[in-house]
Amino acid sequence: MKAILKINGKAAIVVPDNVLFEGGAGETVRRKLLDEHDVHTLLRLPTGIFYAQGVKSNVLFLDRRPAREEPWTEKLWIYDLRTNMHFTLKTNPLKFNDLTDFIACYNANNRHERQETERFRAFTYDELLQRDKVNLDIFWLRDESIEDSENLPDPDVLAKVIIDNLQAALEQFEGIYEELGEE
Repeated sequence: MKAILKINGKAAIVVPDNVLFEGGAGETVRRKLLDEHDVHTLLRLPTGIFYAQGVKSNVLFLDRRPAREEPWTEKLWIYDLRTNMHFTLKTNPLKFNDLTDFIACYNANNRHERQETERFRAFTYDELLQRDKVNLDIFWLRDESIEDSENLPDPDVLAKVIIDNLQAALEQFEGIYEELGEE
């Protein structure tokens, strides 16, 4: 991405959750990204939007900047479109109207005049670096489904979500195994 994006170019990158918190090379990439780019917005999406059902995804919005000693990222604004939001690919798909609040909060005309809301919060560069492994998997909303067992999906739906999560994890482990075999 860095090689393709021109100085002052803008990008939105879809990434699975593990890119936000894994250690080792993941932490190194996050530190470099925050230093060398203005990583200004993170949109936390519900499961199954870009990847397999059960896999959580995010969109990182950033601007490439020329080299300098100080880090380019000052604040990372995070919009949580995941907690207490329930979408499915068939019966309740994500629609444009579901993104209107994010679009308003994003404030493309002047993102330096953004305001925090219940779903939209800012975190400074220093706050991000203080997190273990520069973990960007940040959430603050209380998940009501955990506390209210009456709102849980039917057992067959829960079983399918568990199967999808396990299959996605297995695919990721297979990918890691293949990468290790190539080395």
